[in-house]
Amino acid sequence: MSVHERRSDSEITERRLLQSTVEVARHVFASAAASVFLVDQETGELVFEAVSGEGEQHLVGTRFPPGTGIAGWVAASGQPMIADEVAAVPQFAHDAAESTGYVPRSIMAAPVIRQESCIGVLEVLDRSASWRGELADVDLLALLATQAAYGLELLLRLRRAEAALPAAGGDDVHVLLQRISDRVPRGGGAADPTALKLLAVAEELL
Repeated sequence: MSVHERRSDSEITERRLLQSTVEVARHVFASAAASVFLVDQETGELVFEAVSGEGEQHLVGTRFPPGTGIAGWVAASGQPMIADEVAAVPQFAHDAAESTGYVPRSIMAAPVIRQESCIGVLEVLDRSASWRGELADVDLLALLATQAAYGLELLLRLRRAEAALPAAGGDDVHVLLQRISDRVPRGGGAADPTALKLLAVAEELL
């Protein structure tokens, strides 16, 4: 299996973890939709990483500017929010909601925290008013956000590793070739047979 295939398998696993989180959130709250945003650490944008329910067919990968809507406020403040009537909440971004193809009446959102930093937001749209469990809604949402944190953290680590791989790989190749070359004596002495074999293989590969 190639390195690229292993990375692809890892990303599929991380995405499945995130998808399972939003599916559980949607189920337990009997909501119209649930989603996980990632906060892009370079741009501050909010990126849909997993969606269940309304918009799940087309929203993954969609980006919104930093601070957009309730999710943006939660990401910036690190505090959860429950808005039973979004029209009455100044943080709600109606235009952004319209662009997703679904405008909710209510939103619950919780920050996804890892190492004291908000790396994402878990949202639940239009939860059922009849659903009530032993835990308060916000407490249960926080538990689910903790699960989402692990999925996002794994995804972030994978992407950082992928970004670093080309540069690191190039450095490693040069370092290894230099080490092999150092084993070939100068001035016509007997060369290490293993080093010669490795150089021959390297020549074929490169």
